[in-house]
Amino acid sequence: MRVERKMRPVVGMACALAFGMLPIGCTVGPEHRTPELEGPQRFRGVNGGMTSRPVEGEAGPGAMAEWWETMHDPLLTSLVERALDGSLDRKVALERVREARALRGVAAGARLPAVDASASATRSRGSQTVGNPAADSDGSSLYSVGLDASWELDVFGGLRRGVEAADADLGAAVESERLVRVTLAAEVARTYCEYRGLQARAALARRTIESQRSTLDVAASRSKAGLWAEIEAEQARAQLATRESQLPPLIAAQQQAAYRLALLMGKEPGALVEELAAEADVPVPPSEVPVGLPADLLRRRPDIRRAERQLAAATARTGVATAELYPKFYLTGAAGLSSGELASLPDSESGVWSIGPTMRWKVFQGGRIRANIEAADARQRAALLVFEQSWLAALEDVESTLTAFVQEQSRRERLTAAVEANRRAVDLADSRWRNGIGDFLTVLVNQRQLFDSEDQLVQSHTAVSTALARLYKALGGGWEDVAVGNQAAGGA
Repeated sequence: MRVERKMRPVVGMACALAFGMLPIGCTVGPEHRTPELEGPQRFRGVNGGMTSRPVEGEAGPGAMAEWWETMHDPLLTSLVERALDGSLDRKVALERVREARALRGVAAGARLPAVDASASATRSRGSQTVGNPAADSDGSSLYSVGLDASWELDVFGGLRRGVEAADADLGAAVESERLVRVTLAAEVARTYCEYRGLQARAALARRTIESQRSTLDVAASRSKAGLWAEIEAEQARAQLATRESQLPPLIAAQQQAAYRLALLMGKEPGALVEELAAEADVPVPPSEVPVGLPADLLRRRPDIRRAERQLAAATARTGVATAELYPKFYLTGAAGLSSGELASLPDSESGVWSIGPTMRWKVFQGGRIRANIEAADARQRAALLVFEQSWLAALEDVESTLTAFVQEQSRRERLTAAVEANRRAVDLADSRWRNGIGDFLTVLVNQRQLFDSEDQLVQSHTAVSTALARLYKALGGGWEDVAVGNQAAGGA
């Protein structure tokens, strides 16, 4: 259709506003800047076997993303990979990413024109006895088709701030998915190490039970020699029963760990029982752990990155609320065909159109706009505090886990020495008793001490490996940008 000459200036001004050609556009509200956080230059708990250089190169994101491979346990690697694929928690997190991406599309779509199509056919008849006696007694018809368009000219940037907020929400959702990956990998590794540790403790208990049964047989065969020999047999029998009572709880805990692993993988509880049944050692930590620097946490910890994105979203929404103080400008228009006869509807004479700018301004809202801005400001300040708290909590998490890891390694060394000494003591006490120059109580005491020290050593091996899993989780290891981006995009 032809736009009449007198309407051209109006259309031109509206288009200039829409495309930002006039110098009146601005973006109200504060600009987001990532806060600068102060922290230590290096971690206090770094000790031998740890590197505190920046996490890059061979010890960088790729290596830390699959840190469980450094423990050289193929089954552990397989379990982690299957858990990352099958975990229901991760699938939920991926759906949250897709939801945030879709909502970002909704926010971006608000900046584009909205066009509606309509069509109608009506038949009406007016009263001949009220107001218009000459009305057509047979009634009249009206047919119309057309398009209605409305375009908000984002003069003060409220819509742009909305897109910024949606972008930040999407980033927060991605970081939440990464946090699930980090947590999931650490939980699988920790639970698997606990399973192997319980399996080793149960095997140790069985070996000790067999050894003490042999001791009981010897003591029982000597009980006929007199009262003291009979007392020795009963002492051996009591210690054997005590050891046997310790086995069922270990088996129960071992099975529960297998059930927990299956749940982490999104499977039924008994799915991994047979696969895990074969005995294997507790995974051994690598000789060198890339701890990195505290500043790396800002880049690697998903919870800190998520808090920063949440702060960005809150900052942008302050701008959205502020934009409500100012007028809104729209370019509206309509074009179509309208006729009383269906046959003449396509004729050019049936054409109708309208176009023009519109301004709306919320002049009085009873203080609601100002109150909404204050609420947005409060949410922004709260998000800043959450960001700072996440940073401090991350530092505390790493330092505490480092301390536990280092001290448990030291404890394991002491326990190794204790086991060797107890084994020599058991051999000496048993030899003296069998040769009739030592008492049986000394044998039992040394056997008990040997079992206790061996059991504690297995627990310490397990604790070192599980502490390593917690350390990598604290450092933010267990995700990659490319992997998350591709999988989050799939099916979106």
